[in-house]
Amino acid sequence: MENKNNKIEDKKSYLTLDSRKKMTLNGVQEIISFDDEKILLTTVLGSMEIRGSNLKMNKLDVQNGDVMISGKIDYIVYTSEEKKPRKGKGAFSKLFR
Repeated sequence: MENKNNKIEDKKSYLTLDSRKKMTLNGVQEIISFDDEKILLTTVLGSMEIRGSNLKMNKLDVQNGDVMISGKIDYIVYTSEEKKPRKGKGAFSKLFR
């Protein structure tokens, strides 16, 4: 029986950032949206959000999953597809019991 949930460790993706001006990424599966300030995409390791200014996709190789982005890159984050309920442990959760 094959495990449907492949471990993240089994998947490979490489990200290179050169002086916050040029980013090369592989393992890209889908470009969800992009403009000159924000790019949303799906990689083999999950969804990724990139923010900055004057962002441009200089290279997009769909077959190999390679993307090259230029511009001023300020923010890169992987986001999880699974939303887990957050258990409140802060001041507000104690107020609203």
